Amino acid sequence: MLMALGASAQVVTDPDWKETETPLPPAFNKDRLISIEMPKYVSLRFGVDPATLTITPDGIVRYVVVASNATGSINAMYEGIRCATGEFKTYARYTASGQWSSVQNPQWQGLDDNLPSKHAMALARQGVCEGRSTSASSATAIVHALQNSGHAQSR
Repeated sequence: MLMALGASAQVVTDPDWKETETPLPPAFNKDRLISIEMPKYVSLRFGVDPATLTITPDGIVRYVVVASNATGSINAMYEGIRCATGEFKTYARYTASGQWSSVQNPQWQGLDDNLPSKHAMALARQGVCEGRSTSASSATAIVHALQNSGHAQSR
C-alpha cells in the first residue's frame, strides 16, 4: 500500500472540520497485539490492539499502540491518526501503575515529523491510511489490512 504523506502545505483542509469528543482510552490486551513492522534499527517492538481500533465520524482512526523492549517492559499510548491531513495525536499514556494519564492539550503532529518514533507513520502505511483517506470503512477491514501487511513484510 503506497501513500504520499509529504507536502502537508498542499493539503486543503475543511475549515468547518471539528474533532469529535475523545472518549476515555479503551482497555487493551498486550497478548492480542498485531505487530507494526518497524525499520530494523528500531529496538522497540510496536503493536496495536485490534479491539481498540475505531473509526470516528470525523475520519479519525483511534487505537491503543503498545511499545515493548527486549526485557518485556511496555509503554502504551492512546492515539488517533487523521489521514486527511497526514497527522496523529496522542491522547493518553499508560502509566507504570496501570492507569491512563491524559495528555494535557494534545496537539496534532505530522506523521512525517522528525520524531524519535515513527510508529504512527508505519501504522498509517500498513493499513490505516490510503493516501489522504482512511483505507477502510470499518475497523475490521483495517485489522485485516494490518494482518496482511505483516504477512507480506515477513516473507
